[in-house]
Amino acid sequence: MSNGGPRVAGVDPGTFSFDVCALEGGEVVLERSFRTVDVGADPALLVDALVDHGPFELVLGPAGYGLPLVPVEQVGERELALMLLVREDEPPGPVGVGGMRSIVRALMAAGLPLVFGPGAIHLPTIPAHRKWNRIDLGTADKVASVALCIADQARRLAIDFAEASFVMLELGGAFSAALAVDGGRIVDGLGGSSGPIGARACGALDAEVAYLLGAALSKRTVFSGGALDPRGELDLSEDLEALRRDPRHRAGWLALEEGATKAALALTVSAPAPREILVAGRLAQAPDMIEALAERLAAVAPVRAVGRVAAAHGAAVLADGLAGGRYAALVERLGVRDAGGSALDHLRVHGAEGITLR
Repeated sequence: MSNGGPRVAGVDPGTFSFDVCALEGGEVVLERSFRTVDVGADPALLVDALVDHGPFELVLGPAGYGLPLVPVEQVGERELALMLLVREDEPPGPVGVGGMRSIVRALMAAGLPLVFGPGAIHLPTIPAHRKWNRIDLGTADKVASVALCIADQARRLAIDFAEASFVMLELGGAFSAALAVDGGRIVDGLGGSSGPIGARACGALDAEVAYLLGAALSKRTVFSGGALDPRGELDLSEDLEALRRDPRHRAGWLALEEGATKAALALTVSAPAPREILVAGRLAQAPDMIEALAERLAAVAPVRAVGRVAAAHGAAVLADGLAGGRYAALVERLGVRDAGGSALDHLRVHGAEGITLR
C-alpha cells in the first residue's frame, strides 16, 4: 500500500469500448478507454496500459456473466465457459464484445493479480425465488456499476453504505439493464439479456419467439433487434446528439425510454422506496435523456446521471474494498465475498439439464 491505501484497477468490457480505471488510496489515478474492436484485434493495448501503471495489489478483471470471486490461478476452461456462456454448437469466433476469450487469456498471461467477480445472480443478497429461470440479473460489470453508485450516493447524501437505496438503469451502447439496491445491497435485477430493450440488443425475448427461431437462435440473436440499431450497423460511440434528433429514430428512443421506465417501476416491488433513480451508460449522455426519464419517473424518485465509465470505476472500487482499502465496508455490505454457485444453477425449465458450453 501507499498513500494510505492499495493501488488497484478495474476493467469494464463494453460493446464499443474497454474502459480501465485505477485507484490509489481510493482516489482515481488512471482512466483510459480503448475501442473494443482494437482490443479484440490486439489485447496488448489493454494489457500494456495496466502493466505500465502497476504494480497493483489487485485487478478486477472482465468477467462477463460473472464468477463467484475466483482468483486468476483458479480460472480454467470451465470458468472461461461460465463467463461467456456460449453453446457448444455455436461456431467459434468473436462473439458480442469482440474476442472476449482471447482478451481474458491475454490478461491472465500477463501475470497481473487478477480476480474475477460475480454477476448479480451469484450474490446471496438476492432471494432465491427471484433467480428462478434467470441467468442474467445483471452481469459482473453491472455489479461494478452498482458499487460506484453506492459509493457516490453515500458521499453525496452523507449516509452510510448500508443506507443506500436506488434503482440503477444502465443504458449502454448495446444493452439496457436495471438493478435494485435496498439497504446498500443488490436485491433484484433485470439484466441486459433479460430486461428492457437496448439500443442494439433485443433485451428479454418472448419465449414463443425463441421457440420459433429454433436452431437460428444464437449469440448474434441476443445482440440484435434493439431499438436504435437492430442489425448492428451504427456506431453508437459518437454523435448521439444527431441520433437523438433524427426523426427516423423517434420510435426507437421512445422504446428505450419506456422500457427503462417499466424496468425501474417493476423493481420498486423489490426496492419500494428508492432514494434516487441513477442512470449510467453511454446513452445516459444523450441530450434530454435524463430529463425524459425524470419526467416519466417523477412520482418514484429524482433521476440523476452517473459517469459514463461507471463500470470501470466501480470495478476499481470493488478491487479497493477486496484489498482492504477505503471501500472494504462497501464490499462486505454487497456480499461479494459470499458470492457462490454458477449462472446456470436456477434453471427449472425443460431441457436445461442438457445445456453444454463451449
